[in-house]
Amino acid sequence: MDTVPYPITGEMTDDTPLACAYATLRQQTQTLIAPLSPEDMVVQSMPDASPVKWHLAHTTWFFETFLLKSLPDYTVFAPAYAFLFNSYYEALGPRQPRAQRGLLTRPPLADILAYRAHVDAGMERLLQSDLPAETESLIRLGIAHEEQHQELILMDVLHLLAQSPLKPAYDIRANPDAGGKPGRFQLRPGGLVDIGHEGAGFAFDNEAPRHRTWLQPFEISDRLVTNGEWLAFMQDGGYSRPDLWLSDGWAQVQAQGWTAPFYWQADGDSWQEMSLRGLHPIAPDAPVTHISYYEADAFAHWAGARLPTEAEWELAASDGVLDQKDNVAWQWTGSAYLPYPGFQPGAGAVGEYNGKFMSGQMVLRGGSSFTPAGHTRPTYRNFFKPEQRWMRAGVRLARDLADRHAADGHDAGFAADVVRGLSARQKSLSPKYFYDAAGSDLFEAICRLEEYYPTRTETALLTRIAAELVADIPADAVLVEFGSGASDKTRLLLDAAPHITHYVPIDISEDALRHATLRLKTAYPKLSVTPVAGDFTSEVKLPSALKGRPLVGFFPGSTIGNFTRAEAAAFMRTVRGLLGQGARLILGADMVKAEATLVAAYDDALGVTAQFNKNLLVRINRDLGGNFDLDAFDHLAVWNPDFERMEMHLVSRKDQIVKAAGHAFAFKAGERFHTENSHKFTPASLARLAAESGWKIERQWISPAPEFGIFSLGS
Repeated sequence: MDTVPYPITGEMTDDTPLACAYATLRQQTQTLIAPLSPEDMVVQSMPDASPVKWHLAHTTWFFETFLLKSLPDYTVFAPAYAFLFNSYYEALGPRQPRAQRGLLTRPPLADILAYRAHVDAGMERLLQSDLPAETESLIRLGIAHEEQHQELILMDVLHLLAQSPLKPAYDIRANPDAGGKPGRFQLRPGGLVDIGHEGAGFAFDNEAPRHRTWLQPFEISDRLVTNGEWLAFMQDGGYSRPDLWLSDGWAQVQAQGWTAPFYWQADGDSWQEMSLRGLHPIAPDAPVTHISYYEADAFAHWAGARLPTEAEWELAASDGVLDQKDNVAWQWTGSAYLPYPGFQPGAGAVGEYNGKFMSGQMVLRGGSSFTPAGHTRPTYRNFFKPEQRWMRAGVRLARDLADRHAADGHDAGFAADVVRGLSARQKSLSPKYFYDAAGSDLFEAICRLEEYYPTRTETALLTRIAAELVADIPADAVLVEFGSGASDKTRLLLDAAPHITHYVPIDISEDALRHATLRLKTAYPKLSVTPVAGDFTSEVKLPSALKGRPLVGFFPGSTIGNFTRAEAAAFMRTVRGLLGQGARLILGADMVKAEATLVAAYDDALGVTAQFNKNLLVRINRDLGGNFDLDAFDHLAVWNPDFERMEMHLVSRKDQIVKAAGHAFAFKAGERFHTENSHKFTPASLARLAAESGWKIERQWISPAPEFGIFSLGS
């Protein structure tokens, strides 16, 4: 589907002066109808749709009826319009039946445009006077009401044009939806959360009152389902499998003959889609649109997921973790459209606006490319019947934590890196793949070993200097931790700095991230936690809601030592770009020391580090269909003085051929599989690294032997 060629611009906010907001609104409607002929504007293509001419008159009738009619200096344009253009307000008397609006060839379009001009003149006079708060609120409601009808105009015009065998375009300049990267599930910790409108600024009555609700931890996709994913659903018999569908949905499939989304039509072995720019081939990477709730629910079942509840959607949207939030397609939720606890409709006819429809409908959240800019907000509740399809609705998936699973059985990036690493002359693999759930648990066990000094030494140092370390962190700061793991050291900073109000842990292990997030939410109920699952060594995206907040990076554990010098400099430049100018970075780094101390730390007497190293083979076997024999490899830890680093290897005990990720790899007896580097530093070498990557060491603390350093860097 498409966006209009001239998006409904002039975004209005609650701070926009009313006279300006009203004039902009009415001009936007005129702009929308510019591509249409008078004939286009009189036809009603189905009972759910309305002619464009009726939309133009009804939105004008709203202002006349609720704001102008009672004024002594205003003359009603045409008394009969009260019957013709009332929509559903029972308190205001009888009306033209909805399904017969297309029979109103009279009054002609010219009269309707004159009606708009007449009401605009009356509104201009009203807006020049001192208005009571109640009147201002009614005008804001009227503006929002017409914005809703601007979107309805595009929906109804598209449906009308789709009925023509010519498949004409509304405007050939309409912009096609952009494709993009696949969605990733984002962990949300849930808990006792507040949802609903907070009371400041305009909102519809169905968005209130704000109230508390309990959410179990869940995951929600950051992007919408694509046409390509929908094609896979269809090819797997999605429209012919009753096991995927709700009973009422399956009845619709059979009765209506559904085989594809609403505006798709077969073209031989491929599919085309009707949009505002006419009929064209579908774009596989673009979001699928114009589907019913029943279709969305069936797809979610097929995908091993579900639709988010509206509370889950609102929480994730407010936290800034959703892409394609309000500018592509409305997103079906699994929530029925019902009143919030304590909801009270307004008095009089205006009270009929939302409350009377709270039955038999489902909630959609977000917004679409047909929605006027600035019209929606995270608390906005749209609603349609579950079988309706002509609105621009799409799918965002969610899932319970117990339902997590990899859709294709393994991580494609992991597979590619394993194949690349084991195919090289010197076999190697990034240490980031150590940290699945078992690996994270083993590393926590390593940190408790007598020989492994880094964790207890760094923890003791952090405990001693925490107050000094956080003294310069500004209020309302955001702590961003790279490779957060169990987030244990994070607590030392949070305890010392209650003015840190938001924490963003970034980790490749979704299991470790999930458990750490839940523990932190329990321990720090006032702290906002927004976990980001991903590879922190590459580009990551911080939640947009944090834009403008002071950011402090935290990278403890001497993980910086796992990089080569070039990689470390590149990573720190990436962090600097992510956090922005003026940010701080708290960095932990292990210092150069006696070789015996270092080797013992990476080759403990109990063999826990060896088990940790070999768990990498366990993960390859499990996730990539490997057949590594763990007993055919030995753990090796050595000090490399030339590069000032500890190295871990797995050494093949014999000539052997191993399979993984669909490939075969030959190992000779004694051949090393290089799994980790852990560079050690001096204050001088770390200062050079900081300078090379655009940072400057502002303060440093070095522990007594075995030496470990904490460095505060400024950008």
